[in-house]
Amino acid sequence: MIIHASVPADDTARVARVIGELWRCEYFPFLFPEHFLVVAGDERGTQIEVGPRGKQIVPAETMMSFQLNPAPSPYSEVHLNIATPLTVNEVLGVAKREGWTARVCDRGGVFKVIELFLENKFMLELMTEHALHRYQSFMKPENLRMLGKKAPPTPRAQ
Repeated sequence: MIIHASVPADDTARVARVIGELWRCEYFPFLFPEHFLVVAGDERGTQIEVGPRGKQIVPAETMMSFQLNPAPSPYSEVHLNIATPLTVNEVLGVAKREGWTARVCDRGGVFKVIELFLENKFMLELMTEHALHRYQSFMKPENLRMLGKKAPPTPRAQ
């Protein structure tokens, strides 16, 4: 299970505030300048750290360090899927208010997610309670083995 993840942002406080709203929880300044920690307040201690885009984590002699990338891509190879207590319309309303792309997408007829692009750059997949139940009932090894025999079409790279 994932306990903690980090996402890049240009406006780290704004992105942390919105993720806090999506989880109905608080966010706090973190150890490093311009880093914020969104704390779900659940029994697992689930958190998302929001850090400056281009401030890359690199291995160092005794522990990780940061390295600035002067020309980071605004997009990423990774994304997060998180549950939200909000309704679809509430999530879409948050996205509209922030001016960020959001849409409901069907994942192969198995479950639906809300794609929300933080700052129109980093994708969060959001699941309402209903979508999460469908996801959990499908994401089992026996179903995934069968899926491997009939792989669904993947989105095209542009």
